Amino acid sequence: MPLNDDQNSDFDSSRLSESTASSSDSEYSRQSFTSDSSSKPSSPASTSPPKTVTFDELMAAARNLSNLTLAHEIAVNENFHMEHVDLPQNSSLEGRVKQIVHKAFWDHLESELNEDPPEYHHAIKLFEEIKETLLSFLTPGANRIRNQICEVLDADLIRQQAEHDAVDILGLANYVINTMGKLCAPIRDDDIKQLKATVNIVELFRQIFHVLDLMKMDMVNYTIQNIRPQLQRNLVDYERTKFQEILEETPSALDLTTEWIKESIKDELSVSCETSSSPGADGSSKPNLSPTLVLNNGYLKLLQWDYQKKAIPETLITDEVRLQKLKEKLNELQIIACVSLITSNMVGTAIVGLPDFADKLKRISAVLLEGMNKEKFDLKEALNTIGVQICSEVNRSLSERGFPTLNMEIQNSLVGQICSIVEEENPISSLIDKRIQLYMKSLLTLPSIQKCMPVIPGGLAVIQESFRNVSYLNKIEEQF
Repeated sequence: MPLNDDQNSDFDSSRLSESTASSSDSEYSRQSFTSDSSSKPSSPASTSPPKTVTFDELMAAARNLSNLTLAHEIAVNENFHMEHVDLPQNSSLEGRVKQIVHKAFWDHLESELNEDPPEYHHAIKLFEEIKETLLSFLTPGANRIRNQICEVLDADLIRQQAEHDAVDILGLANYVINTMGKLCAPIRDDDIKQLKATVNIVELFRQIFHVLDLMKMDMVNYTIQNIRPQLQRNLVDYERTKFQEILEETPSALDLTTEWIKESIKDELSVSCETSSSPGADGSSKPNLSPTLVLNNGYLKLLQWDYQKKAIPETLITDEVRLQKLKEKLNELQIIACVSLITSNMVGTAIVGLPDFADKLKRISAVLLEGMNKEKFDLKEALNTIGVQICSEVNRSLSERGFPTLNMEIQNSLVGQICSIVEEENPISSLIDKRIQLYMKSLLTLPSIQKCMPVIPGGLAVIQESFRNVSYLNKIEEQF
């Protein structure tokens, strides 16, 4: 943390607390970010050839997208932080090369210091680098400690001392460690103690640079937390500006977004036409489509998007991972709602309406559906297991209340209906899907989901609370 003259305290530990959530990596290369504009339908009246996008322009667009993605992630992800990554030395070629090069350097440094008289050329270079790193942690007003660092770690002075064999390498290293202790976050206190306990000077240099790297990461994360409120206030304008810059560099950069909006308009017009042609409707009225209605429909389409085969609109690529997880979560909730509805119809409200029984069925389904979006997951087998477990739970509850248990015919029918959820045109699955879509559409129209929730459609009560966790589309809508 940067220090002023009157401020020698460490980082605020609450600001630098470790986060368990990792940031997701965004893909910067997209199908639409190319120099080929032939994907656009050509106008018969146009005689000008498509604009050729140079490599420099393409790279400029990629840099803009990279900056935009980073800013967006900082603003919307409260747990976003940077981590120091050590390359695996045995399984990674880059890690092995780094290990070999570093070992050669530290071995050479050790041989220099063991010479008689010692050679301090590389050691002085290290002190120069350490000095610059320590200075980078300071604020512009921290003149006293800046002057002290520059005075103690003056490379010319250390060279003069080395020429007269009067340089105190260990003393300089201890000064560096004490200064690091003043500048580091509390989380690094144990690392500083370990440095003070290290006797071998070469190993001490090595560990000093390791801890300095960690302190740099702490500084980055401290800065991220400080700029997050400002980014959140200005994110919309910032993203609009960045997308405009990308569009100027690459004219075809928003083709997918344009197509996505056109598809949404087409869908809404189709619905409007069906409504106007229904009995009792005024056929002379023109469809009235608002931008909000079109966007809401577009967002709902993202919940049914095939993210493996179809590229997402460019304006939403910063949220692609979150949207994909949102879709996967809704798929899971849909199956849970189907299981609950089938069980209710088969068993009746006498058991299903019991306190906590619906939650038990939900927990059984959720546990067995964990990982259902993975490629090797056998959904059919999972549904069969869910059916068997539910039959067991229902029979146990019936026995406890003195009711006759389900016979094998009813149990087989219940398990069979649950397994058939995955079949195309399954009536229960189609019904629940339509109700989820209608409910999500109503959620998107609310100014604040946390303050009020619309009436839940029949069959969705078991997953109502989970919809609070999938309200991310509202945030995206505010930023569009």
